[in-house]
Amino acid sequence: MLIALIAKDKPGALEIRKANRDAHVAYLKGSGDTIMMAGPFLDDAGDMCGSLIILNVADMAEAETWAANDPYKAADLFENVELKAWNKVLG
Repeated sequence: MLIALIAKDKPGALEIRKANRDAHVAYLKGSGDTIMMAGPFLDDAGDMCGSLIILNVADMAEAETWAANDPYKAADLFENVELKAWNKVLG
């Protein structure tokens, strides 16, 4: 099951993101085949302001567990996080 994790950073949280980025990227890389693709959203100035991660998981509960263990979650970076079932058509 593919799940899109769509997260928006809290306003003014760029330094929190930067301080926790290495741990977050290590978590992504350590997740093996769970991560299909991942990357930050950018604001008009080109600064990171959110995340899009496509998870390949058994079910929504697994996606929720993955999201709960993300170092960005522990750092309280996000204003909101959505988990949505997603269907790959191209790419």
